[in-house]
Amino acid sequence: MALLDRLIAASIGFIPKFMVRRVAWRYVAGEALDDAVTAVNDLASRGCCATFDLLGEFVKESAQADAALTEYRAVLDRIHADGLDANISIKLTAFGLLLDEEEAYGRVHQLVTHASTLGNFVRIDMEDSGCTDATLRIYARLRQEGLDNVGLVLQAYLRRTGADVEALAGLTPSYRLCKGIYVEPEEVAFKDAEEIRVNYRSVLDAMFAAGSYVGIATHDPALVEAGRAVVAERGLANDRYEFQMLLGVTEGIRAQLVSEGHRLRVYVPYGRDWHAYCVRRLKENPRIGRYVVLGLFRRGA
Repeated sequence: MALLDRLIAASIGFIPKFMVRRVAWRYVAGEALDDAVTAVNDLASRGCCATFDLLGEFVKESAQADAALTEYRAVLDRIHADGLDANISIKLTAFGLLLDEEEAYGRVHQLVTHASTLGNFVRIDMEDSGCTDATLRIYARLRQEGLDNVGLVLQAYLRRTGADVEALAGLTPSYRLCKGIYVEPEEVAFKDAEEIRVNYRSVLDAMFAAGSYVGIATHDPALVEAGRAVVAERGLANDRYEFQMLLGVTEGIRAQLVSEGHRLRVYVPYGRDWHAYCVRRLKENPRIGRYVVLGLFRRGA
């Protein structure tokens, strides 16, 4: 089955765009901000809060990074104007990290400052391991500038993550903890599924022990249960944690968590770069490609 998944992922770029779109629209809100707002309002009616994510990363020109800043400022303004229970998540390569780290920092500083004036929050996503050190530097600089409305994502499959939590303990970061999806060498990342789960549980416990607010971001039933367990064992109030999931994924588990009274945040991607986003994610996680192809057939494609 793993070989089949890899073959499907390798050929996903050749599937007609309109066919991919028929499945992708379950996982991507649409191309425009209005589409994302509609999705966020629907999620609110189901008891969920949200995070807006503008698709697009690894920009090649400063103008693209400036455009990302402009769009995200508009998202924050819309959240404020509409009174949405939502924040934003950003990828630093969309802000020009690989072009000029100092310029990328300047853009992100502007955005986090704008969010602060609106009483909102910015989550800095984590990308491949080549970006990890720069991402941590930028996060630390923002906090040193007195901006506390900014959080960080760490990935449990990276071998370094436990040490990163220990190094950041003095800042008591707000975290999102996910497994991680980028293809990494074995010396950098755990490959065995159970090893990743074990490290996820260990890192989650360390984050709570350090007093951090944690977004428990997972669709793995075993880790959802682990999240429930650590929250119960520590007697954590709802303002100390939340569960987080992607739009369109494991909706049954999502509904169950909401019914139990847990805060549940859904990550809502949108933007014109939806096709490139889907192709990248399918190549990075071949197993998902099988679900896409099956979904095409179920929909009569």
